[in-house]
Amino acid sequence: VAALSQISGTDSILSLLKSGQGLVSEIKGAANLLDQAYGAEKGLSPAMMDRLMLDEDRIRGIVDGLRSVAEQTDPIGAVISEWDMPSGLHIQRVRTPLGVIGVIYESRPNVTADAGGLCLKSGNAVILRGGSESFHSATAIHACLLQGLKAHGLPEHAIQLVPTRDRAAVTAMLQAVDYIDVIIPRGGKGLVGLVQKEARVPVFAHLEGICHVYVDGAADLEKARRVLLNAKTRRTGICGSAECLLVDRAFYDKHGDILVRDLMDAGVEVRGDALIAKTAGTVAARSEDFGHEFLDMIIAAKVVDGVDSAIAHIRSFGSNHTDAILTEDDAVANRF
Repeated sequence: VAALSQISGTDSILSLLKSGQGLVSEIKGAANLLDQAYGAEKGLSPAMMDRLMLDEDRIRGIVDGLRSVAEQTDPIGAVISEWDMPSGLHIQRVRTPLGVIGVIYESRPNVTADAGGLCLKSGNAVILRGGSESFHSATAIHACLLQGLKAHGLPEHAIQLVPTRDRAAVTAMLQAVDYIDVIIPRGGKGLVGLVQKEARVPVFAHLEGICHVYVDGAADLEKARRVLLNAKTRRTGICGSAECLLVDRAFYDKHGDILVRDLMDAGVEVRGDALIAKTAGTVAARSEDFGHEFLDMIIAAKVVDGVDSAIAHIRSFGSNHTDAILTEDDAVANRF
């Protein structure tokens, strides 16, 4: 944790970087700035650049996340359930480590610390393979983790980082059935789909984050306005960002297109159904806009006839990631 404070510095961070990548002493700036320059040169989208960026607040978030994990109860050895059999056997289901976990992720340098901390806490070893765009940041954060392991007499090999951008390393991890017990991909549809297709090692995966916000007829207008803007615009490039707005017809009849106009005023492109597309400045939605993960300042929007219609839409187009209802009616919330 103490070492992480260096990551937002300038010259001092260079001592944490691995020299094998051709870095020279003339390079100035923080590890993350080097990654941002690399990402800009590759033409990454604004959403991807946002994922890549580390500032003081995000580094503080990494620190707070590690402390939160450290404060959790040790899961290893915890008895989940137990029962007696008629034969007289007493059986317990007990938490144990999985073994060696491979985590493959894209341009989110914070995952380096998150995955390392969680795996260590749960008694697992981890092999981390970050995206090429976040290589310098991940290397710096990993060096900090190693300092912590060493300082407390823990095995440094418990948290390993693949020290190359070469994509062949990903293939090697996916095939390493003798060395890795499970693979966890963290990234977009392309990465997760590749891992699911090519892995011989078991995979824990979720393909997409097509998150819906349903505004019920009994929703509070001001709450709905604040929540929707936060859900869509706080960070558009993450899998938890809202990608589809569903508005109950009763709410729409009462309040009109105020939610749509709020989104557009915030710079969001709204792709709406026939009713919503009547609002000036919106774009008529295509069928493929529903069920699409934009990861950008774009949202699909539709007016639905009540909670059951919203549920049916989400079942057809959702990804079982995160779906929200805004309502003051507990019965409707429970049904949702």
